[in-house]
Amino acid sequence: MSVLATDTPDSRRLAWANVGVLVLAQAILGAQLSMVFITAGLAGAMIAPNPCFATLPVSMVMLGSAISARFLSGFMARHGRRAGFTVASLVAALGAGIAFAGLERGNFALFTLGCTLIGAQMSAQGFYRFAAADTAPEALQPKMISFVQAGGLVSALIGPKLATMTAEASAIPFAMTFAAIIGLNLLGPFIYAMLRIPVLPQSRGGAGKGRSLSQILRSPGIVVAMICGTVSYALMNLVMTSTPLAMAGCGFAVADASGVTQAHMIAMFGPAFFTGHLIARFGAERIVTVGLVILAGAGAVALSGVELDHFYLALILLGLGWNFGFIGSTAMLTAQHTPEERGRVQGINDAIVFGGVFLASLSSGALMGCGGGTAQQGWSAVNLMMLPFLTLAGGALIWMALRPRETR
Repeated sequence: MSVLATDTPDSRRLAWANVGVLVLAQAILGAQLSMVFITAGLAGAMIAPNPCFATLPVSMVMLGSAISARFLSGFMARHGRRAGFTVASLVAALGAGIAFAGLERGNFALFTLGCTLIGAQMSAQGFYRFAAADTAPEALQPKMISFVQAGGLVSALIGPKLATMTAEASAIPFAMTFAAIIGLNLLGPFIYAMLRIPVLPQSRGGAGKGRSLSQILRSPGIVVAMICGTVSYALMNLVMTSTPLAMAGCGFAVADASGVTQAHMIAMFGPAFFTGHLIARFGAERIVTVGLVILAGAGAVALSGVELDHFYLALILLGLGWNFGFIGSTAMLTAQHTPEERGRVQGINDAIVFGGVFLASLSSGALMGCGGGTAQQGWSAVNLMMLPFLTLAGGALIWMALRPRETR
């Protein structure tokens, strides 16, 4: 539910203005995520003491996001979205600087620490979708959430291009990539200064409002939304983390991996222009179901071969499945809590989501680097790992659909 319960011309203008700022932030600051996905695993493989740790820096970005989620949610409940987002961008700028120093010194631990701090910005981006709904009339919320995610389409064009341009721009591979990430994060405070979102209600009304944590976590709608959101995001990350390493192992260049990543991110964010309309028309649960089916299709394509076309098609389907699954799950979640519960529910949700993403990323590196087989065998193991989790999410949706409507 939104901060503004009434649907008036003024509330709509405010909501659209805030969405415009969030789209800009998603487009510019979001570019760093594809840059990290493309380069951090390759950089890790270059300086890691053991090949099994190659994707650990990418995994630590996810852990940093999970750790930041609860803290950031509470901070924004007290001080507002603008303050929280600004702090996150400055922490990420510091992290990128530390990662840069780690690469210059060949220090894997320092590089990994820097990547962990970059996770603060990823956590902030996770809250953009909720911030879009803060000032939106309830009927517009799915569309607002969808449009903010669509801002990632621009970042999908910027990020891989910057990664390719900066990867070999200095004597130390990938160092300039992280220097560019510092610059992107330092733009954050200037962008966030344009936000006009009131401080969350619970920061004024005390902590006693709304349901208890145990009651919230017994709500079927909230639990299923969290499961589906976590599975959608974690499986996307499971496969995406391994893609650059799998492609390198199959003889493809960094430019090829950048192209595949760009196509993947366009598929992630491009459909967001109409995902909100589909949710409004068919319902969030149906869109999430379609997303899970598409994710299964991505795994099937990846298992069918390792030609460049297979990587492109699998990653495009992976992005589209994430879009439907994650945006649909977000719409499910925002319909299940009150304004007073928002900070707790969103913080718990994103801590769970990014915790799952962290575990998926760790698993991805282990499957690719520690199996003792070829890159193709590791890639197959990664994609087979999708099946039990897709089954879990699908089962959760069926369980909720079979419950009486008044208990959902």
